[in-house]
Amino acid sequence: MPFDRRRFLLASGVTGGLAAAAGAGVLGYHELHHAASEQPLAGGGVLVVVTLYGGNDGLNMVIPVDDPAYASARPALAYSADEALPLNDGLALHPSLKGLRDLWDSHQLAIVRGVGYPKPDHSHFRSMAIWQTASPDTVVPTGWLGRWLDAQAAADPKAAGSVPALRAISIGPTLAPLVVGASTAAAAVPTGTFKAPGGALGQELQLLYRPDPGRSGPLAARAASSGADLFTVASALAPVLASRTDQDQSRTGQLDNGTDSTGGTSSTRTGAKADAGELGEQLDVVAACIRAGVPTRVYSVNLGGFDTHTEEKATQAKLLDQLDAALSQFQTAVAANPHGAGVTTLVYSEFGRRVAANASGGTDHGTAGPVLVLGSRVRGGFYGDQPSLTNLDDGDLKASTDFRSVYATALERVLGTDAGAVLGPNEKFPRLAFL
Repeated sequence: MPFDRRRFLLASGVTGGLAAAAGAGVLGYHELHHAASEQPLAGGGVLVVVTLYGGNDGLNMVIPVDDPAYASARPALAYSADEALPLNDGLALHPSLKGLRDLWDSHQLAIVRGVGYPKPDHSHFRSMAIWQTASPDTVVPTGWLGRWLDAQAAADPKAAGSVPALRAISIGPTLAPLVVGASTAAAAVPTGTFKAPGGALGQELQLLYRPDPGRSGPLAARAASSGADLFTVASALAPVLASRTDQDQSRTGQLDNGTDSTGGTSSTRTGAKADAGELGEQLDVVAACIRAGVPTRVYSVNLGGFDTHTEEKATQAKLLDQLDAALSQFQTAVAANPHGAGVTTLVYSEFGRRVAANASGGTDHGTAGPVLVLGSRVRGGFYGDQPSLTNLDDGDLKASTDFRSVYATALERVLGTDAGAVLGPNEKFPRLAFL
């Protein structure tokens, strides 16, 4: 078959700015000058969205230790009040979440209870699609933050300075659907070495990614735009991802010590022993960008493995240990920096698990679960009602808070955007007081 530019663009699967970048490097804090100097982050909030893929067991993360129905439903999986980390209202955190407990004590952690959506779906794919698109009733091709990107681009095409691809960043080798809009999309940035193809290959690729009005349909035009972003974003972020020298630190997800973009000494969680894993590496990139003043308002990161049908106790404990290390180290890294004061982190999973344990030492797909919100500006505490463990819907928890209330609150109070432009003009979801 003869070489065809359009087929190449579509077959290449380029949907995010940097899906082609690869390698394993470490990042530094003081060398990201390009984007930060063009139009540094100034005022406004930054939203970091953490997706826990697989369906995290919220009942063993925010534990109803004083409810006898909890231990009765899962005798081998339940944690006792002596094992868990006490909060209040008869609830406690999983023993692995010591860093989050510290944030709770400092009123920087909000826990939204019983979050879900109407007519819940137990399918990973459909439920995650609902959470990422914010559309429970109809299938839509855009993510909720992708629609925010569309609105930003329509209101001000130069909202992110000379690097429009940096309005939102999805960390990892693929682009998260929640940051894909109808006409815009976030850049996908890997955690390793960040380098666009150079030499003759790079020149050829840049020619391929030029718009071709005579032949390009919407999909080809989108692919071409994303490919062009590869080179735009690479020139802005390559220095920070190529400059770190402590390779071992990156593998353990430990944030390194360095200087921020103003020349001050950076603040990290010194002496941290926990391995923050891949999520820690992703949040390293986010912290570096924030501290360098990159004009990005939204970041998407993720941690998988929460589909705990078997051997849940050990599996979830390991994952929550990584989550705790990554989040607490990240919050420490950005909290003392001027650019980090407006950072809010939102943690969710596509569904919780069923109340009763199964016969394989785990739990099956459920419905509602807790959403975590943390940051210096967060008003810590519980929000939403705790679902009953006895008044169930065929063995599942009944949601007490619509997830779009969380999104509407974040859109308005972190991103300063009318929630109706993203969730629909007729949305009437109550705002929550965690911000």
